[in-house]
Amino acid sequence: MSLEFWFVYVAAVLALMSTPGPSQLLMLSNSATHGFKRSLATVAGDLTANALQMLAAGLGLAALLTASGHALLVIKWLGVGYLIWLGVRMIRDGEIGTLSSGNPTRTSLRALWLQGFLTSAANPKAIVFFAALFPQFINADAPFWRQFAILSATYILIDGLFLSAYGIGSNWIVAQFKGPARAWIGRIGGGLVISAALLLSLKTIKQSS
Repeated sequence: MSLEFWFVYVAAVLALMSTPGPSQLLMLSNSATHGFKRSLATVAGDLTANALQMLAAGLGLAALLTASGHALLVIKWLGVGYLIWLGVRMIRDGEIGTLSSGNPTRTSLRALWLQGFLTSAANPKAIVFFAALFPQFINADAPFWRQFAILSATYILIDGLFLSAYGIGSNWIVAQFKGPARAWIGRIGGGLVISAALLLSLKTIKQSS
């Protein structure tokens, strides 16, 4: 892969990440509620799911998911249900963090990692997305897996930086405004995640009808 193609790929990924999704909103809430350092476990969970999705795309599972409409539909509804549950949890955690005199709830790092992992894994279309994006920047005359590793590592690095930036920004806001900011970030983030889940459910209903 040429350096020029790599820069084009980086620009494409940056453009795709310019709009926050459920993972970014989760990071906002977790950083406000549990602190930035602990919320890095959420980043690790999200990136782990992304790495597995990329590997699945590379191994050709995208074609399997696309061919199996019923399986994809089931996974979509499971993802919608999880996002709604997560949005409610984000709102509740924000409220609890405020009522506890500024001391955030002590959620385990494993639980924070699992939240990040499941939020990212809840979108089965990510596999199809990676399978569609990566071929645009792969040279058929060069070794596939080396190029695939470069594209995957670049995406994970950029995604990790974006999530960390959201977490740092959220943590700064909470430091300035203390308890009320934590509650409002939880409410707004949770509300947006629930809204995203409802929009996904409407889209799923429309596609399946």
